[in-house]
Amino acid sequence: MSFKRFPSLTIYPNPLVWSVYSTRSMFAIASRAVKRLAVRSPAGAAPMSSIVSQIPVPTSPTPDHPGEPEAPKIVTSTIPGPKSVAALERISKIQESGAVHFFVDYEKSQGNYLCDVDGNTYLDLFSQISSSPLGYNHPAMKEAILDPKNFTLLMHRPSLGNLPPADWVDRIERTLLAVAPKGLSQVQTMMCGSCSNENAYKQAMIWYMSVQRNGRAPSQEELETCMLNTTPGSPNISVMSFNGAFHGRLFGCLSTTRSKPVHKLDFPAFDWPMAPFPKLKYPLSEYARENAEEEQRCLAEVDRLFREWKQKRPVAALVVEPIQAEGGDNHASPVFFQGLQRLCKEHGAAFIVDEVQTSGGNTGLMWTHESWNLPTPPDAVTFSKKMVTGGFYYADHLRPKESYRIFNTWMGDPTKIVQLEAVVKAIKKDNLLQGMSIVGNYVQKGIEALEKAYPQVISRTRGMGTLIAFDCATPALQGSMIKRLRELGVEIGGCGSQTIRLRPALTFQPKHGKVFLEILEQAIREAAQTM
Repeated sequence: MSFKRFPSLTIYPNPLVWSVYSTRSMFAIASRAVKRLAVRSPAGAAPMSSIVSQIPVPTSPTPDHPGEPEAPKIVTSTIPGPKSVAALERISKIQESGAVHFFVDYEKSQGNYLCDVDGNTYLDLFSQISSSPLGYNHPAMKEAILDPKNFTLLMHRPSLGNLPPADWVDRIERTLLAVAPKGLSQVQTMMCGSCSNENAYKQAMIWYMSVQRNGRAPSQEELETCMLNTTPGSPNISVMSFNGAFHGRLFGCLSTTRSKPVHKLDFPAFDWPMAPFPKLKYPLSEYARENAEEEQRCLAEVDRLFREWKQKRPVAALVVEPIQAEGGDNHASPVFFQGLQRLCKEHGAAFIVDEVQTSGGNTGLMWTHESWNLPTPPDAVTFSKKMVTGGFYYADHLRPKESYRIFNTWMGDPTKIVQLEAVVKAIKKDNLLQGMSIVGNYVQKGIEALEKAYPQVISRTRGMGTLIAFDCATPALQGSMIKRLRELGVEIGGCGSQTIRLRPALTFQPKHGKVFLEILEQAIREAAQTM
């Protein structure tokens, strides 16, 4: 994408897609009356039968949320409604706010339903950009917040690297270590996904340079030149990532992010290698040979890049998402990821798995990479979003020898560990991982049935658990489909150039899936009538 000039830039209605409007403000767009399309059968014809109603609704161990609405309810003629528009006008005077969907009444929101300030109720399949694990006002979360034993952590913000609370280790053992990826017992908390990745890169580089020095202490020249941002103290090493990747917006992370220009434009970046990520064809069962060849092509290119960059800026680490989320919900097989780990070992680089969006249970697993059956654990696994806190697990050999190498003021947030403890308990008590697999299979079957009926509208349905996505026929249709679903009471997001992705809470049940599929079917039928 190239830009000859920049008129007013507005991200609307989907903050994950950069749209350019020359003169219209988002308020003018929001205030226009929406002409709702009525889906009617031809005169004299029988009513159109529902496709998704023919798919049996499974049972799930996931319990109901008390006081949760039965269905979405839209009471305003426009989305956002007038109260949200007024609030948008106020906030726009003090900050850029083009990404705001609407303002939310979090007190009224319950379970999988989100209420806005205008009284509209939405079925939430976006879950705060995939970061809300138990939905809204979950009893276990409320209990944890109101527990007097947690009040001191809510009042204070300790510098965890210097002055951790008395029970800090106990809390880590009950949460992060209780659900740790197999084979990884070292963990460091952080604030968010970006800083988790950023510090995992740094830790991998510390290890890599220690290996290059054969374990010797840094030389005086290295100590002096690092302060000048020159070699050998600031070495010419790199982190390899993939086209379509998103690893965050800090400077190191941004150099490995390759999803959209809006993330990177105008910012200096490190000269680091980018490898191709497989572009799989769907349905997988019909393209097994082609997809295997595509993955082998990409692995061969990764190997070539390792060798090429060894001569100019050796690769200290490779980072990859189990499912490329922001880049378009792109998948690959376990064979591909096994091949990446093998190449990292062959070339002496750390293998970092970015599970910021895929950890915490949405795929039916706490850690999606565990579906790969790797011979050994990754060198590092980063997390955030549904894990509530940020951070990363790492292998023993990546542990720094000196203090303050990986450090900041807070090194995480104890209140997030309080919340995570409630989440971990709920996942185990309510069998939420099993629930994710059940409802995910049901919803994916429903979308596949709609794709079969309307191939001109949607395609490439794919997913694991409830991390499900499908492509719209065009980028323009992606935007209009998200807008129409919101008008019908579904809060959902996009990714890539024309993909719509599902990111519900872990409390999402088949009954919620049924509501979504019925609304999606209506939106797809309406879109088909205009094509």
